[in-house]
Order: sequence, then structure tokens, then C-alpha cells
Amino acid sequence: MDEKYDVVVVGGGAAGLSGAVALARSRRSVLVVDSGEPRNAPAGHVHNYLARESTPPAELLSLGRAELAGYGGEVVAQTVTSIAKGDNGFEISLADGRRTHARRVLVATGLVDELPEVAGLAARWGRDVLHCPYCHGWEVRDRAIGVLSTGPMTVHQALMWRQLTDDVVVFRHTHGDFDEAPLLARGIRIVDGVVAAIEAEDDQLTGVRLESGTVVAREALAVAAPAKTRADFLAPLGIEPEPVEFNGFVIGTRVPADAAGRTSVPGLWVAGNVTDMRAQVVVSAAAGLMAGAAINGELVEEEAAEAVRRREMPFSHEVEREVARANEHPPFDRGSWEERYRSQDEMWSGRPNDQLVTEASGLEPGHALDAGCGEGGDAIWLAQQGWRVTAVDFSTTAIERGRAQAAKLGVAERIAWVAADLGEWVPESKFDLVTSHFLHVPSAARTVAFARLADAVAPGGTLLVVGHDPADTHAGRPHMPDMMFTAEEVAETLDQSWASVAADARERAVVGTEMVVRDTVLVARKR
Repeated sequence: MDEKYDVVVVGGGAAGLSGAVALARSRRSVLVVDSGEPRNAPAGHVHNYLARESTPPAELLSLGRAELAGYGGEVVAQTVTSIAKGDNGFEISLADGRRTHARRVLVATGLVDELPEVAGLAARWGRDVLHCPYCHGWEVRDRAIGVLSTGPMTVHQALMWRQLTDDVVVFRHTHGDFDEAPLLARGIRIVDGVVAAIEAEDDQLTGVRLESGTVVAREALAVAAPAKTRADFLAPLGIEPEPVEFNGFVIGTRVPADAAGRTSVPGLWVAGNVTDMRAQVVVSAAAGLMAGAAINGELVEEEAAEAVRRREMPFSHEVEREVARANEHPPFDRGSWEERYRSQDEMWSGRPNDQLVTEASGLEPGHALDAGCGEGGDAIWLAQQGWRVTAVDFSTTAIERGRAQAAKLGVAERIAWVAADLGEWVPESKFDLVTSHFLHVPSAARTVAFARLADAVAPGGTLLVVGHDPADTHAGRPHMPDMMFTAEEVAETLDQSWASVAADARERAVVGTEMVVRDTVLVARKR
């Protein structure tokens, strides 16, 4: 929740999960926030979903969540209360007070059916009080069906149900002004009077009771209830649902969007019933896929444009940009580092750090710990020299890149990758070499992490800690004193179990430039 995702999907129904899976399969980081209130929860089964016919709605969603998890997507059971747009994306607030961030947002929160106030009707909604002949018609074919007239859809709805049975009754109820001719021509009976209640016996609908007390035997009742979008939380963004009309009458609302789901707010997309009240489950799933693919395409174009800009940017300007960014948002937390890694295809050169090569080249290969491994340049080099390596970093994006590169270079079996926060992670074994380069965390967390790293060195092993020298005021270094330290400061924390401790500062040329910077280097050998 502290990370900035590529996409946050609001609503975990067919549309939301389908869009999320499409994005996760494109290696996007995706979080689905779902309140657990699907519109079709009362229904026993999903229909007209090719190869998933008669699947219970809850089972379909469970299968969808499992598919999403298989591609690295996440789901949190919570309700979104608001979405705010800033210069760098969206901030999403949840009902429990938590917040998360995203480059894009896909809203798939669906509809709420506004049922008529008839006693017993709501309790049977989705079971034998039905709204859609395509969703439920086959299951009540050849039965006695009633149609409750509540709006302009009465005639159309009654004729649709007549396709499935020859026993259809229309109850005038509160909307008696409709064209009777088509109904009578098709043998559909019309009953006057307001409906008071639904009769049921042994958990089965048995009839419809009028205010007069008359009960008309029926086995199912169709209701064309108006439906309202679940989108109130979008109002601060200027998104207002628009009415959906049928024959001049309003039958529901929708969030306006184009065919792909793009709204008037850049970066905000919608899919499923929230924008298309006619969409059945399979249609909503397809709309989610379309929106997910469109969002990914938009991000691809954005990233390509940024890559071109960075490629054409003079180095001095690039340094200034990175310094300004670092000064504004110190990269101490997991979310900031994830954002930095995801903003470009490759952050580091892939070459091992100079001080590691200098100090480890003369050591007998054993088991090494690379703490704060980043994209794995040091870990891969050690593996190539014959070391077994445990590589730890709290950026999952960096870990994935390191793992892929290790496999490409044929050393995957020699490296164990661990996604963990070094401020909390406790090594389970001892190492012949423990190395950490440029660990950018606040001083308090760094002290704890270095103490654990020192304790993880096996007898006779080596501790190598390299950082930015605080005295180095080169323009290419962001001015963040809290992430810099001296080797002497680290040496002061070591106890008497060390045979030798060397702390000094070394100059190093920056790859691809004429710059020379200073590293502070601690090399300690354990007794």
C-alpha cells in the first residue's frame, strides 16, 4: 500500500479483474481495491459466459483473483473513499485511512439496482425475482412469469420473457401507461392494481399479492429496476454520472467515457457496468480487457517518450534533474525506490562496483551476502567468480531484473534472491563475505542494518561497506546528509571480534564521464 503502482483498479468484479490481469500480464504493477459487494452476489450462477456457463459468481471471482495473483497482481479488501489527481498521478484514499498511489486508475465499481419497495422482493432478488432474460431466462423457461411494470421498459421486457414461456402476466403496479396492443397480441395477460408483496413458500416464489389481497400465482417475477453507478467518489475529479434514457425515460446512470473506457480526466479509465449498464458479465470482462490494454499502451508511449527525452538530454542536465528530484523526495523508502526503478528500463550499468572488485578478487570464493543488491551487478559478478550469493533488496523490480540477468548469464543457480527490508531482515546463516554498497536509508535504520550485517560475517570472513563520502560536495551528489556516512562511523560500531579494520576514502571515476568522486570504504576481517 505504500508503493506507487502503475495502475490501481477500483472494483474487483469481472471488469476490474479482467483489466488487472491484462495489465499484470504486461508486467505492470497492479493493485485491485474491492469492497466485496458484487452486484450479482445474490445470483446462483453466471450465464452466457463462454466456457464458464453456470459458474457461481463467487467462484468466478475467486478464479480471477487467483489468476491475477499468478501474474503478481495484488488485491486488498477495502472501499475507496476518494481519488485525487496530482502532477505525478493519483492518490487513492481508503475507508480504513490508508492511502496508495498510481500512475493510472481503472474504475470498475459497477451499479446498484434501485429495487421497488415491495415487501419480500429484495430478499428474492437474483434468485426468482429477476431483471434480465439473457442472464436468467433459460432457467425459468416454460414457467409462470410475472413482469412488474415500474417504467418504460415494461412492454419490451414482457415481450422478451414471452419468448421463453407462454404464461406471462404484466402487473400494472405504479406504471400503467404503456401500449397494451403488442402484449395482448402475444397472449400476455395484464393485471390491474398495485403490488403489495411477494409470496413465497419453502424458499420458492409462489405468487404476487396485490393491495386488494388478490394473489396471482407466479413462479418468477421480472423487474426492470433502474440502476445507479457506484461513482460518488469521483465527484471531486469533476466526474458526474450522466442519465441513461430509453424512449425518453431515465432508466439509470453511467460514467461518461469513450469506447475504450477513457474518461475526461487524463489517466482515469472506467470499464463494465459503471459506464455500460447493459453489459453482462462476459461483456464487462471484455471491456476490462480493452481498458487494461489501452492503459498499458498509453504507459508504453509515455515511457518511450521519456526514454527519448532522457537519451537526448545533456549529461549535466540529467545530473541536475536527478539532484533536484532527490532533494525534493529523498529516496529512503521502498515506494520511492520502486518508482525510480520502474521509471526506466535500467538504472545501473550492470558492472560490479570498483571497491568490490578490488577487495574480493583475492578472496577464496565461499558464501557471500550482497546487502542492497539493486539490479544485481555485484551479485552476478561474485557468482561468476565462483561465489554462492544471497542477494537482498527491498525493490521487487530490481530483484526481478537481477534474477533475469543472472539467468541470461548462466549463474542463476548460484544466487538466491531475497526481497526484504534490511532494516528488518535478519540473516539466517553466516557468510564468508558480506558486502553493502551505497545503502541509502536513514541513519537510524542504517545503524541497525550494519549491526546485523556485521553479525552475519562468519569467523575468518570479510565485511565490506562502501558509501558516499559526506565530504564529497561534487555537483552530481544530491545534498542529503542523512544518507551519507564515513567508514570511521561504521568502524566505531564494531566490537572486539574483528582481527583488522581498515577505514579510508578512495577516489573513483564515474563510468562514462570525466567526474571523480570519493567513496568511503570499510574493510574488516573477523577473527
